[in-house]
Amino acid sequence: MSVALLMGSDSDFPRLEECVATLKEFGVDVTARVLSAHRTPDDVVQFVEKDGPESGVKVFLCAAGGAAHLAGVVAAHTSLPVVGIPMDNPPLGGLDSLLSTAQMPGGVPVATVGTGRGGPVNAALLAVRILALGDEGLAERLKEFRSGQTEKVHAKDAALQAKLG
Repeated sequence: MSVALLMGSDSDFPRLEECVATLKEFGVDVTARVLSAHRTPDDVVQFVEKDGPESGVKVFLCAAGGAAHLAGVVAAHTSLPVVGIPMDNPPLGGLDSLLSTAQMPGGVPVATVGTGRGGPVNAALLAVRILALGDEGLAERLKEFRSGQTEKVHAKDAALQAKLG
């Protein structure tokens, strides 16, 4: 089982590296591609309908800025889960991407995460949750991750309480 991370431009990759790192942290294989809904539509369809599924892709993560049509185009060509990552590019700081990704017509679902630093990581974690539905080992690693988050918050609270006296 693997996840495909598609991005409309390679300039988005520096902000998507945490997404890849998060997936790898859970032992999930990642295929990353630069594919454009507008400039390489035939390549997008080829990857989504044939190449990706044949290589074991079970979830598509689609990062795009501006008009951000990549996730919608992918969702139109697959029945696999699609998660849109709206990139926070100028001049609108990601609002255009967020609305383009979230406002899909009925019947073409795209899960959408937030803009900014948390979006790519949340997209990876959502993909892990989806894959964990059919993988007990992955589900256990996800449970351990969540416990680790809880422990970190408890430690930060304890430090704050000690500081406050």
